[in-house]
Amino acid sequence: MADVTTPPSPPVALDDLSPERREMFAERLRRWWPDLDDALVSLYGAAAAELGVELVTLAAQAFRDRPEPLHRRDLQRLLRPDWLQEPSMVGYAAYTERFAGDLRGVVEEIPYLRDLGVTYLHLMPLLQPREGDNDGGYAVADYRSVRPGLGTMDDLEDLTSALHADGVSLVLDLVLNHVAREHEWAARARAGDPIHRAFFHVFPDRTMPDAYERTLPEVFPDFAPGSFTWDSDVDGWVWTTFNEWQWDLNWSNPAVITEFASIILELANRGVDVFRLDAIAFMWKRMGTDCQGQPEVHAITQALRAVTRIACPAVAFKAEAIVAPSKLLAYLGQGRYTGKVSDLAYHNSLMVQVWSMLATKDVRLAAHALSHLPTKPTSSTWLTYLRCHDDIGWAIQDEDAAAVGLDGHAHRSFLTRWYAGQHPGSNADGLVFQYNPETDDGRTSGTAASLIGLATAGTDVERDLAVRALRLAHALVLGWGGIPVIWSGDELGQPNDPHWADEPGHEDDNRWAHRPRLDRARHDARHDLSSEAGRVFEDLRGLIRTRTSLPHLHGSIESRIGPVDDPGVLVTVREHPLGTFVGLHNVTPTWRSWPGHRAHDYGVDASRDELSGQPLTWGEDGNVWLEPYAAVWLTS
Repeated sequence: MADVTTPPSPPVALDDLSPERREMFAERLRRWWPDLDDALVSLYGAAAAELGVELVTLAAQAFRDRPEPLHRRDLQRLLRPDWLQEPSMVGYAAYTERFAGDLRGVVEEIPYLRDLGVTYLHLMPLLQPREGDNDGGYAVADYRSVRPGLGTMDDLEDLTSALHADGVSLVLDLVLNHVAREHEWAARARAGDPIHRAFFHVFPDRTMPDAYERTLPEVFPDFAPGSFTWDSDVDGWVWTTFNEWQWDLNWSNPAVITEFASIILELANRGVDVFRLDAIAFMWKRMGTDCQGQPEVHAITQALRAVTRIACPAVAFKAEAIVAPSKLLAYLGQGRYTGKVSDLAYHNSLMVQVWSMLATKDVRLAAHALSHLPTKPTSSTWLTYLRCHDDIGWAIQDEDAAAVGLDGHAHRSFLTRWYAGQHPGSNADGLVFQYNPETDDGRTSGTAASLIGLATAGTDVERDLAVRALRLAHALVLGWGGIPVIWSGDELGQPNDPHWADEPGHEDDNRWAHRPRLDRARHDARHDLSSEAGRVFEDLRGLIRTRTSLPHLHGSIESRIGPVDDPGVLVTVREHPLGTFVGLHNVTPTWRSWPGHRAHDYGVDASRDELSGQPLTWGEDGNVWLEPYAAVWLTS
């Protein structure tokens, strides 16, 4: 085992740097070498020492080549390690081509993003994918080039510089579990190169695949059944969790981690601020398990993070792990990995519970489920969202449903039908995704406006209630803490794309319905309050401005659920050193009340609503009254 107290000497690659710059690298190496060495030893045993030297050399080369503005960014963020947790962090996610055409077009839209209040921009997969069907860009054929229709790597660097000048951080997807069959590594494996064949899981017959598949779930049972694909070129069964043209990588091979460390450092030196670690849960394979979230996944993340911190500590990792709440915190660091893995993780449970409350007009399930989530590390941050590029999987746990008198399966089926407009009383206009008739399980596609009923509103009253409900939903996401992310088009109330199936490769995937191109007419009318787009945009912009002004929403503070006095009102509470934050959320289209004694107990009885600037509406009964779909933020 390597001596964790003695990191390798800084490579000669730094000899041409100033003594101060060399000392900076040496101090970072001393700080993060123990994390790197510990992870490598646990993963690769005797190979760890040589691999550690190789990775430190890569870090030194990246440090040497890092542009001066990014060195300054590193220093600024080392001095403000909570930069991701500040209330001013507000995200926006989009496909580049659907938002602005190409990377240069995104530069032109920076004023639009800043108008909304965005400081964190996630551009969906823009690295070179395979041609044809490519899972929305997640079948990467080249990590070192941008898709030609979007621009070049120099355009990417120009974009990050422009974003940084306006206070916006760029988030990029890094697909870790697999590459496209057309990737150079896979092409070399198919050509008979044993070195690159070892980058993948390839089996000569069905013996091992059959043994693994006894415990493996199917991710896309409709169009990608099974987890292995026969490839005649490589003369074997290749592990393909997601699609036959997405080859799972063999992370037990040290060469794979070296390649990805090099990729991360190169992109970081182009100005990328956050890497979304896609499909991170699937990276390590173990017989007899579902091959998700194995301990080695966290060791790999720790190693990659340590290398990145040594070279470019302004960069953060976000875990794309849509797993059960009990398993999620491991991606933010538990036990030996505390503070050493990802800085961000998706709060999938909050998203699901927001939509559940809006469908049922009842907060009791959400209050129970959200109250029983484990506490995250104070140094990490939730990423909250109303929806994303993906479908909504109705992750209602059976035990949570049972605790409030519901049947978990029945409630999940209800939500699927409700948001497809198939349940009496529903005005939602979503689509069912990946329905399994044998289990009556389905997921949901749709924009926020379509799911909430704005797209189908036939009267002014219905339209007004839908806009109010959308504001409420955004308030829940923005007021939870962490980084809220708005999916492109939702800020303008865009409906589903009616022509989603017309594009080649999209016809079997209705998630493209909720990935519409940004409506330029709505974009230009965003400040016109007489328009639907204007109301939605200005509602959201007001929420963001208020959020930015409230230190109570710092991501290190946990939200907790207050007592449920009215089943239509969800109460969130945040205890900050500067005072208490109380969020009141009426999830119904009718007036509801909140007991006045609660306001006195929390010390907010004399408060004004931070969102509207108005005092509380006190009734003659001594209670606080909330209008339909009200969101009220109070501070003491």
